[in-house]
Amino acid sequence: MNELIIDLSESNPREFFGVRNKNLAFLKKHFPKLKIVARGSTMKVFGDEEQLQEFDKRIQMMLEHYGTYNTMDENIMERVLTSTSREDYDNSKGSGDTLVHGVSGKIIKAKTPNQRKLVELTKKNDMVFAIGPAGTGKTYMGVAMAVRALKEKQVKRIIMTRPAVEAGENLGFLPGDLKEKLDPYMQPIYDALRDMIPAEKLSSYIEKGIIQIAPLAFMRGRTLDGAFVILDEAQNTTHAQMKMFLTRMGKDAKFFITGDPGQIDLPRRVISGLKEALLILKDVDGVGMMYLDDSDVVRHRLVKKVIAAYKDIENRN
Repeated sequence: MNELIIDLSESNPREFFGVRNKNLAFLKKHFPKLKIVARGSTMKVFGDEEQLQEFDKRIQMMLEHYGTYNTMDENIMERVLTSTSREDYDNSKGSGDTLVHGVSGKIIKAKTPNQRKLVELTKKNDMVFAIGPAGTGKTYMGVAMAVRALKEKQVKRIIMTRPAVEAGENLGFLPGDLKEKLDPYMQPIYDALRDMIPAEKLSSYIEKGIIQIAPLAFMRGRTLDGAFVILDEAQNTTHAQMKMFLTRMGKDAKFFITGDPGQIDLPRRVISGLKEALLILKDVDGVGMMYLDDSDVVRHRLVKKVIAAYKDIENRN
């Protein structure tokens, strides 16, 4: 039986292996034919030569990633273990830099390769479409980039909007004024903002109109100058709504559109404005499109499996 010794003294073994050795257990599960023993800052691995070479290659990739980003979890490990090259799980170092220093010192930055590519794409284009399933961080990344643009005075305001009809509920049948009606639908955006801006400052920004949250219908007739505009849940826009929204773009504006074509709540036979826009604008210079997938899910690992299971059933149907 061959032996491989790996020195972890330059990393933090406790962080690298995770709470209660969760990451180490994940490694053992992925390499069932190897015997992996970790003590202190040394890891000893026993097994077949070919398997040891593969293990060594993967662990060095992980250590390199950990050395760059000071983080390691099961999602990152899974991406490294299933990748064919560094490009599959990493991207340019700059795009992984901190986007925003959030509340209580929380560091907010891109966590996956595609999220990092999304940051790069948003730097280069004034209109960006971020497409992907639930949990891939589309909205969160959009809000983070908007807050950064506001802090760096690249824009004067942030405008966030979304179609008001979803999951069979029409706002006209809900009680309360417009803000009360819209707030439950805008919760993911509020949650993201609360992570990034202290409560008092956020309230002040909303009062002064520096941050505006409004239904899509309220965009009609406006020209959105000097604003970072986020259209969330864009898969639920109609042709007319999407065209109206995209043509509101004013001077020094950034448009960030998120959506999941797999979660359309429009009536049957109504074509999604998002799907149409992706086809129409795919070759337009200045428009960026980023497709996130299951590997970008940054919620609980089970979310990834849930998405895959549903996708399998939908494909069969």
